[in-house]
Amino acid sequence: MKRLILAPFLVLLLAFSTASLAPAFAQNAPTQAGSGRGTVSADEMEMQRLLQGGRVEGRTSIPDPRSEVLIQPQGKAWRDFHNVTLAWVGGIAVGGMALILIAFYATRGRIRIEGGPAGRTISRFNMLERANHWMVASSFIVLGLTGLNLTFGRHILLPILGPYTFAEVSLWGKIAHNFVAFPFTLGIVVMLLLWVKDNIPNGRDIEWFKMGGGLIGKGHPKAGRFNGGQKMVFWITVLGGGIVAASGYFLIFPFWGEFGVADMQLAHIIHSILSVLMVAAMIAHIYIGSVGMEGAFDAMGSGEVDLNWAKEHHGLWVEQEMAKARQVVAPSGVKPAE
Repeated sequence: MKRLILAPFLVLLLAFSTASLAPAFAQNAPTQAGSGRGTVSADEMEMQRLLQGGRVEGRTSIPDPRSEVLIQPQGKAWRDFHNVTLAWVGGIAVGGMALILIAFYATRGRIRIEGGPAGRTISRFNMLERANHWMVASSFIVLGLTGLNLTFGRHILLPILGPYTFAEVSLWGKIAHNFVAFPFTLGIVVMLLLWVKDNIPNGRDIEWFKMGGGLIGKGHPKAGRFNGGQKMVFWITVLGGGIVAASGYFLIFPFWGEFGVADMQLAHIIHSILSVLMVAAMIAHIYIGSVGMEGAFDAMGSGEVDLNWAKEHHGLWVEQEMAKARQVVAPSGVKPAE
């Protein structure tokens, strides 16, 4: 009898429990995503919707809400730039320059001193200038190689080295890249202070480019301490290197002030494009200063260059230096001792 009396209450309790739990089960129950394609939960469907161009945020222990952004709409565009566009730009710039120099050397050969070595030298760069040049050059080589690894390493080095070794190389390369940026920046500033007065463009530079700088055709255009081509390399190094350094520090020390993720992505785009273009330009500079031209390396090697080489490529500068030397030997207004 007691069981018959309690039965209605048990039925009502079961019905109430089912009604209360039904929404929760419905929220987490898998829903059909398509015939024969498995099931997807409501949370997964929401994630997929966000991944199609929405914004996904999380929670971090860093007291900066900008660090909580996990996915944002511009991220895919930036990823496509880094993985596709930059690889094409870098490949065309660096690879194209290498092919041009190979073709130039095959047709023109090494540029010789037309009158042959004079056997006499003239001082071109002092110790400070050469030391600063090599600090900038060596820093740039490290920065260039480690930076190119970020763009091409997965395609070239990863299959050769394997995942573990490639990860170690990339890690130490990133550390070197960040630290070497500081002497590179210092060298750029010192280079600007040392040489800016001799690298102001003028009308002779236009004539230098019209005559091919003595690299193409015959004859050597008149030039001062730096010719038109060297001035171009100087400003590429100073201005381009300055922008690359500034954008690089922006990436090393992220989120200054009110800058956010979109600003970081823009800084990376500027940094990477200018870097690969500078690598291409410096390849040409290294070629001319080494195997491409006889006597050119001595300028940054010993600092003393052959007199005939200097007259051919920097005739106006040689005349100025000789005039200074004559003034030192016989100052104006001073009669030689009898």
